Amino acid sequence: MPKAEPEKDSDAESGGRPAKRRARAKKPVVPRKGPKAAKAAKPKEEKAKAPALERGRVHVYSLDGEVVKTVDLPSVFRSDLRTDLIRRAVTAAQANRRQPYGPGRRSGMRHSVRWSGKGQGVSRVPRIRGTMIGAQAPGTKGGRRAHPPRPERTWFQKINDHERRMARNAALAALKEVSIVTARGHRFKEELSLPVIIEDGIETLKPDEGATQEGVKVLERLGVFPDVERAKEGRHVRAGRGKMRGRRYRQPISLLVVVKDTTTVRRLFGNLPGIEVVSPAGLNAERLAPGGDPGRLTVFSEGALEVLRGW
Repeated sequence: MPKAEPEKDSDAESGGRPAKRRARAKKPVVPRKGPKAAKAAKPKEEKAKAPALERGRVHVYSLDGEVVKTVDLPSVFRSDLRTDLIRRAVTAAQANRRQPYGPGRRSGMRHSVRWSGKGQGVSRVPRIRGTMIGAQAPGTKGGRRAHPPRPERTWFQKINDHERRMARNAALAALKEVSIVTARGHRFKEELSLPVIIEDGIETLKPDEGATQEGVKVLERLGVFPDVERAKEGRHVRAGRGKMRGRRYRQPISLLVVVKDTTTVRRLFGNLPGIEVVSPAGLNAERLAPGGDPGRLTVFSEGALEVLRGW
């Protein structure tokens, strides 16, 4: 029987090239218009609107720590946060308070000395006449200092009034940012709105018992007393020579209380560790941002907040 011929390969007929496959038409992707797509877009709209509702508004608290009403913050709290200007203003304020110090002009030089000259087999050190005791030179007992601090050195630093005001306003703007205040280490209740605004009754409060005890109760109701405890626990002995020069302890900084009349409020909070009581006229970059770090935990009276509306 004749042999069956092998089938011809389709690749051989086309010269060894594989046959072209027909391109399949891709179906156009149609966006889903179901309930899932609507749910995915809805949270984005709410996320954009939520911050705008609460921005620039704070609660006013009573002496019992309850919310009385809600007010708008003054426009100064919307200033740009310029940490460079804050640090410059604080550095200038600290430098301008420095007291120049140094030795007297004749310190260590009140001796009758001589120098025997070269070739005598001894070091070239001024010596008291008639003896071999060295004097006056920096390496001798009772001699002058080699490189002493100079009282004539200029420590003063200049800063423009406009820059100083911008630094103060920038430090005020940082008071309302919870993340910045928390980064400084302050402790307070999470539900508090910053800065803390309290009613004007704090300035006319006449405590029946001790003034400091009444002040502690007010801070506990507001939810900021844990920060005072933090300042008390952080008190420690200073490292270095300063503990022998009248500044033995270092004290962490706590609340800043801003009121129109500081007489009564100082009796309430003046003896608590780390607390400072000032009027709006006494605000500056150093008080609002100690050490140049913005975000100090601050309590305003309602009347003191109204004073800032004119800034």
